[in-house]
Amino acid sequence: MLKSLLLFAVLWMMGPQASQQAAAPTAAAIPADAVQMKNPGKSTPESMAHAKKMYGYDCAMCHGENGNGKGDFAVETKLKLKDWTDPAALKDKTDGELYYIISKGQGSMPGEGDRAKPEDMWNMVVMIRSFSKP
Repeated sequence: MLKSLLLFAVLWMMGPQASQQAAAPTAAAIPADAVQMKNPGKSTPESMAHAKKMYGYDCAMCHGENGNGKGDFAVETKLKLKDWTDPAALKDKTDGELYYIISKGQGSMPGEGDRAKPEDMWNMVVMIRSFSKP
């Protein structure tokens, strides 16, 4: 709840111009070269723990602790997000697309940009995919 209030306060202080200027790309705007990108590294238990920590700070408030799309902020603001625990939710997305979305954002979701290292964002892709595995 506190995270949701803080996020709302930050977005409110930035004003409508900031959200328009920082408008993230739509799915159709993802460049073809980004779609084709492959994860260049291997995940380790340590890197996955770091990805989980990042996810908890930046993503869980909307996407939910387990990726079900029912984080506190999403529920409070009635956002309709994909349920990543359902294998069908991401089956048509490449790892490159997910990486691009994490980096640049999409729709009302802000991207990580320069706040995260590329290897951290690739590990986030692996973690997001793991939500739908038994």
